[in-house]
Parts: sequence; structure tokens; C-alpha cells
Amino acid sequence: MALHMLASIVVGVPNVEETGAYYTEFGLTPTGGGWYATADGGNQLRLVETPFRRLVACTVGVDDPDDLNRVEARLRRLEMVTRRGADRLTAIDPVGGVEVNLEVRPRLVQPAVEPTRYNWPGRIDRPGTRAEVLRRPDRVRPRKLGHIVLGTTDFDASKRFFVDGIGFKVSDVLRTSAFTRCSTDHHNLLLVRAPVDFLQHTSWQVDDVD
Repeated sequence: MALHMLASIVVGVPNVEETGAYYTEFGLTPTGGGWYATADGGNQLRLVETPFRRLVACTVGVDDPDDLNRVEARLRRLEMVTRRGADRLTAIDPVGGVEVNLEVRPRLVQPAVEPTRYNWPGRIDRPGTRAEVLRRPDRVRPRKLGHIVLGTTDFDASKRFFVDGIGFKVSDVLRTSAFTRCSTDHHNLLLVRAPVDFLQHTSWQVDDVD
């Protein structure tokens, strides 16, 4: 697919310093300018001040300028206004007002991680030793941004913008929600019918359940 990753998000909050302390304890690394980095994805979260918590912007990676041309053409057919640069295309979600940026970026290649050994009924992968989580010397760091969940007051319009316009692929559809992706993950954006437009939650990839 032309889209290949949910590269970053900008989240507005009324208490930037307090929220930044939370994400630092969570395992993201502050890098300056309100940015926080994951272990594999680099700068993937930026915090800015807004009156209430909301998703201000998100960036999606594409392979080349031809991908931007195709997205731009689809958005024009939907009568959406776009802003174009050599390696960047910007459009605004007509429902929630989220700025969606598509950027030409290299694909994220993550290092292989050996699966954590667990014991469970009928299987003993860790004989005679304690759980590895008890011996970890380092703090857990999220590896990359996984997905975001947006509540939308106009589900059909949001789905049309992100799927028919931006190019997200539909993974699953329920009566009140649509799981969509811009990578090989099952979903990177979940749209949910809601009485208000809001950012419900963000999800981050880690090595194991511990």
C-alpha cells in the first residue's frame, strides 16, 4: 500500500507539563519542542497547549511524491481543500478539524525481538527460572505508536475522508465503528460514532504483556 505508517501525532492538552511528565514516566523520551520519542519510531508524539484534550494533527508516511499525487486527486474529487509541498500534503478532517499530513518517509524497519518466554497450562517455555520481567535492568520503552481512536459526530463523513480520501484501508467494520489501517498493523485509526468529536485513546507497541 502507498501509506506505510502512522508516523506521529500532535495532541493538545490544557496541562502540557503535567501530561509530559506522564508520558516520560510511561517510557517515551523527551527530545525538546514538546516532542517525545519511541525506541524505534523516533519523535512520534508532540504535546501542545489547547483548552481541552484533542488530536490536533497526525502524520502518515508515504513512499514517494506519486503517492501524494494520488491522494491529492482523491481529495479533490471529494471537494476537499489541500495544501501541497514537494514531499508533503496537508488536508483537514472536515468533522473533527484534525490536520492530516502525508509525508514522503522511509519505511520503518524494526529490529527483531526474541519472544518473551512464558509458562502456561500444557506448555513450559521457562523451566526452573523466574519471569524475565523480574530481572530486567532497564525501563520499558514503547517501540512505536500503534493506533489512535477518534470519536466522530459524523461517522460517514469521517470514514469517507480517511478511507476514500487519505487512503486508509478498512480492516473491520462494526455497527458503530470502523477499524482502518495505514500500515501492515490490523488498525492504526479506529473511528467510533460519538455524541462529540474527541480523541478517545492512543495505543503504543511494547515487547510483551509485562
